[in-house]
Amino acid sequence: MAITIGIVGAGQFSGQFAKLWQLHPGVGDVFVTDLLPERAERLTAEYGLAGTLPSFEAMLASDVDAVAIFTQRWTHGALVVQALRAGKHVYSAVPMAVTHEEIAAIIEEVRHTGLTYMMGETSHYNPATVHARDLVAKDAFGRLFYAEGDYVHDMDLGFYDAYKYSGGENWKATASYPPLLYPTHALGGILGAWQTHAVSVSAIGVADDRGDGVFDKDVSMFANDFSNATALFEAAGGGSFRTNEFRRVGYPSRIRESRFRFFGTQGSLEQLATVSLWQDREGVTDISDHLQPRPTLPPDDPSLQHVAPALRDAFTSGSAPVHDRGRLPKEFANAANGHEGSHHFLADDFVAAVTDGTLPPVNAWVAARYTLPGIIAHESALNGGIRLAIPDFGDAPGT
Repeated sequence: MAITIGIVGAGQFSGQFAKLWQLHPGVGDVFVTDLLPERAERLTAEYGLAGTLPSFEAMLASDVDAVAIFTQRWTHGALVVQALRAGKHVYSAVPMAVTHEEIAAIIEEVRHTGLTYMMGETSHYNPATVHARDLVAKDAFGRLFYAEGDYVHDMDLGFYDAYKYSGGENWKATASYPPLLYPTHALGGILGAWQTHAVSVSAIGVADDRGDGVFDKDVSMFANDFSNATALFEAAGGGSFRTNEFRRVGYPSRIRESRFRFFGTQGSLEQLATVSLWQDREGVTDISDHLQPRPTLPPDDPSLQHVAPALRDAFTSGSAPVHDRGRLPKEFANAANGHEGSHHFLADDFVAAVTDGTLPPVNAWVAARYTLPGIIAHESALNGGIRLAIPDFGDAPGT
C-alpha cells in the first residue's frame, strides 16, 4: 500500500525529493507546508503535489504517514521528536540535531514508538564511500587505521545566496552556523565505509577575518566566529580519522565538495577534486571514471531557477558506474539526481524502510554517530583543542 508523505519546508532542496517521491511507486499523495505559504504553493504547483497544509502542526494532525523535514539545520531535532510523538515516520535533512540531548531524545522516541527515522546523509551514498565500502567487504584495505573526510564548500560559491534565501533580513546571523555542527558530509563518508565510530576528539577552529558581518560573534545567533575547522578523532578499535569543515577556502567546491581518503595496511584510496586513485604495494590505479557521476540535468534547467548558479552542480549530478541502480524503481531511470548520485538512493531507502518496517541505512543510531562527534568537536575547538570523550549510543537494536 502506498504511503503518504508531508514535506516540511519548501526551500531549494526539498523540491528535488518532492519530484522523486511523486515518481516513486510506493508513494501516494505528497503534501507540503512552509512558514511562507507562497513557497509551499509554488512547490505544489511546480510538481503537481496533492496540496498544501497551513502549518507543521496541521501536518502532524493530518493522516499523512510520514514527514520529511527540510527546515533550517538547527531546527531538526525538536521537529523530529514532535513528529515521532505524533506517530509519523520521519525523514530528516542533515544534521540530525545540534545537541547531545536532542539526539538522545530522537533515539528514545524511535526506540519507544518503533517508527522509522532516517537522516538524509548524501555522503553515505557518495561514490568514493560506496567503493570504499565494497573494498572493506573484500578486505582489500587490510586493516584500516586512518581516514580523512573533507567538506570544503566556500561561502562565495553559492552559500551567500542560499542563506539570503532561507534567512531573510537577518541572514547573516544564520550564515555564521558553526562548521563542526554540520559534520555529516565529512563523517558520513568515512563512517559509511569504515565500520567504526569516534570515541574522542581534539579540534581547532579558525576565526574568520573577512569582516563582512558573517562569522561575527556579535551578529551570529550561535556566537560563532569560526569559518574553518579541523577535527582529529580517535576510532573505536584503534586508528584515527580527520575531518575538515572549510567555508573560506580556495577550492572548486562546485566540482566536488565532499572528498575522502582511506589508508589500510594493504591498500589505500585517495580522492581529490577531479582524480581518484587506488594504491597498493604494486602501484597506482586511476579509478576516477568508476567514481565519476554522469550529469542528468543541465544547470540551466527551469527547475533550478531558485538555486544559486554556484550550487546547481549539486542538483545535476547523476549516478556513477560504482552505483548499483538495479535496486532502484524503474520510474527513477530518467529522473534528475544530485549530490554525486545520492538523491535516488535516499528517496528510495526511506520509502522501503517505512513500507517494509526495516531499518534504513542511516537510521537513528547511525545518524548519531555521523552527528554527535561534530558537536563534541565544536566544544573542543571552543576550549583550545582539548581532547574530549564522545558518548556513543551503540548499534541499532537487532544489528
